[in-house]
Amino acid sequence: MAVTLLPTLSPPVSRAAAAFVLLRRAPAKAFSSLRPPPNPRRFLASASASSPYPATPPTALRPLSTVASSCTAARATPARRDLLMLGIETSCDDTAAAVVRGDGEILSQVVSSQADLLARYGGVAPKMAEEAHALVIDQVVQKALDDAKLSGSDLSAVAVTVGPGLSLCLRVGVQKARQVAKSFGLPIVGVHHMEAHALVSRLVNKDLDFPFLALLISGGHNLIVLAHSLGQYVQLGTTIDDAIGEAYDKSARWLGLDMRKGGGPALEELALDGDPNAVNFRVPMRQHKDCNFSYAGLKTQVRLAIESKNLCTGDIPISSASGEDRQSRANIAASFQRVAVLHLEEKCQRAVEWALKMEPSIKYFVVSGGVASNKYVRTRLHQVAEKNGLELVSPPPSLCTDNGVMIAWTGIEHFVAGRFEDPPAADEPDDMQYELRPRWPLGEEYSEGRSVARSLKTARVHPSLTSMIQGSLQK
Repeated sequence: MAVTLLPTLSPPVSRAAAAFVLLRRAPAKAFSSLRPPPNPRRFLASASASSPYPATPPTALRPLSTVASSCTAARATPARRDLLMLGIETSCDDTAAAVVRGDGEILSQVVSSQADLLARYGGVAPKMAEEAHALVIDQVVQKALDDAKLSGSDLSAVAVTVGPGLSLCLRVGVQKARQVAKSFGLPIVGVHHMEAHALVSRLVNKDLDFPFLALLISGGHNLIVLAHSLGQYVQLGTTIDDAIGEAYDKSARWLGLDMRKGGGPALEELALDGDPNAVNFRVPMRQHKDCNFSYAGLKTQVRLAIESKNLCTGDIPISSASGEDRQSRANIAASFQRVAVLHLEEKCQRAVEWALKMEPSIKYFVVSGGVASNKYVRTRLHQVAEKNGLELVSPPPSLCTDNGVMIAWTGIEHFVAGRFEDPPAADEPDDMQYELRPRWPLGEEYSEGRSVARSLKTARVHPSLTSMIQGSLQK
């Protein structure tokens, strides 16, 4: 593991814990019934005018308390710049924590990778991943505080991923967050993992304001959304089967690449030595006039191409391959990457056109998530943005992959808006059961055909888009 063992904040996590809203208590209020606190100044001495409460509470956000408890009210709430947020991320295969100041200064960032487990099991094994998280979560959080030269009592709040992700993994982070929050009387902010990937770009580029278009690409997600405001999103497209990151990983494994560095980086590196036109792979879903993605068929094409060339990739790793064998693998890798990213380009071009119809004031195209670390992906999508008069904003690679900074920053954004839960009760047992959100859509969705008009009405977007989408679907 990448993190040195350190003294822990509190006793080891209870493996019986689950996630966010207490099940044994009364059910949480519906989010639509919540309202901003009666006196926002009590919560934030200098809340930014650019972070207003949305007129209509977003349905995609986790129900969170917006009324301070006596414990919260007793704490002096700092000005925005002095906010100190601990962010904890355990949604999949990396254990991460970070401390971020309200003005965006990153005070610490710690990630414990599970790369060895991924290589050993050929992907994420949920039970093994959970055990790995539980083994290092205390040390990762403590190191994040130590690197920031802070203790838990210095923090303003704790932010933690509550979904989407693997339930076994999410529970480890949520339990640790509640331990810290209970120990120091801190509010908790539940964070949507994919929203965090989108919003971390606002930390990187302080000029990035709503509305903007965001493409979120990772091992488990292909998602393109129009961000109207904090917490209000319209989902223009998603994957109907496999995400691009999954396709990269599987293709890399089939090609016999070293998975310890990650399938995506390994394949991108090999593709540099290949001919991107050597294999005539078909671009997925060209006949579908929507913004959805599909990579299952392209994965099958890669497997068949490997079989047709009689490459013994399962028995011979790339490091032991002959020159001719390695070149064949490089050609397949380059051809796969060209088509995989071309699929992104075509769907993003359509999404840009739709988004500009809804929000003509859009200036930015955000690309984030683990696959956004790929240089070829960035280069090609930069061309899409430039063609449409948009500025491409993409976080540095260290903030594209799963990390605690994006969770802390998103926690800050919602904390400023008054969306947080009171500190856990002092007598809350460590094995309390909570509800997780392993599947959690980001924003309103719409589908093809007749449901387009109805969904767009629900999402409160520009009505002229309805006829435009229906027309394109009929072509």
